[in-house]
Amino acid sequence: MSALRVLVVGGGITGSMLTIGLARRGVDVELAEISQVWTGIGHGITMQGNALLALRKVGVLDEVLAQGVPFENVRMRNADGSLIVELTTPRTGGPDLPATFGSLRSSLQAILCRAAYASGARVRLGTTVDSLTAQAQGVHVTLSDGTSSRYDLVVGADGIYSSIRRMIGIGTVAAPVGMGIWRVVAKRPPEMDCAELYYGGPRFKAGYSPISDELCYAFVLDHNLDRSLIGERRAGAQLREHAAGYGGTWGTIRDGLADDVIVNYQWIESILLPDPWFRGRVIVIGDAAHACPPLIAQGAAQCAEDAVVLAEELTADGDVDAALHRFMRRRMARVRMVVENSMTLAEWEMRPDTPGADPAGIMSQTLSALQEPA
Repeated sequence: MSALRVLVVGGGITGSMLTIGLARRGVDVELAEISQVWTGIGHGITMQGNALLALRKVGVLDEVLAQGVPFENVRMRNADGSLIVELTTPRTGGPDLPATFGSLRSSLQAILCRAAYASGARVRLGTTVDSLTAQAQGVHVTLSDGTSSRYDLVVGADGIYSSIRRMIGIGTVAAPVGMGIWRVVAKRPPEMDCAELYYGGPRFKAGYSPISDELCYAFVLDHNLDRSLIGERRAGAQLREHAAGYGGTWGTIRDGLADDVIVNYQWIESILLPDPWFRGRVIVIGDAAHACPPLIAQGAAQCAEDAVVLAEELTADGDVDAALHRFMRRRMARVRMVVENSMTLAEWEMRPDTPGADPAGIMSQTLSALQEPA
């Protein structure tokens, strides 16, 4: 198995976890990350139990759990803060793991970076792929630093705007969902003990999750606003304006935002590639193959599962081509369910008067289904 050579392109959650998983199974793996400085973006992340299970499988769970907040419930509230319903979140990672976990995304990425280096994988920063040439049972790759080499498999884990996807002739591209998201890391009010979601306000939805003893990750789902707002900037006053009308704990968070706090605004986009996600010995996984509105908190989890399942299949019997087909059989239906249900939830949240709309029901249905192993 040690003869297998794999190039992973992209060092986010998906690429990092795949690199670690393969290296720890004896694969000769190389990671190319286009950024010169390898780090995660600064806002928070909410992960369900199946993401934690994947992190356990690559050996980093204990370190992750030490830097965040586990919780079991989610509360749905009206815009004024009054309670609609409290739900117990299914334990999608098994009975011994938290149902949900909040963390700084940068903390998670830092742990994965350290583990990738410790795994013995070769990490090449400031590097990406210039060209791919199919060969018999392999791929010849020219990298942006001018070097070239042959690999048994190339994995594009390079995100929703994947260049690897384009290089192998898959023309599917991400499309705007119709909503944007404001994100901020703020002071955690003492009463916050789980994630909460606010409905019926002036925007589509607001919410938050605890991510440490002192911090929370708060967000507002808004319309697709002018593209000039996209990105990260000091915009506390602007977020306070867009979050006006929400009471309860969200109102406390909003009123405590300083004018110069760092705020991130992005359009939400979605993509789902048809089966298969590979062409020859090149495959795309994670957000390069599937991405959806973050309304069920399954984006990172599905990316993490991709990484773990692909590492398992590639090291099962040495047959790379068979492994890719087995990977698709294990992943396609599960990923499709998450993406389609997330898109349905997005439609309901943008159009709350839709007959039969049941946000709590579809969230519970999806998470219950995800209790089945990946």
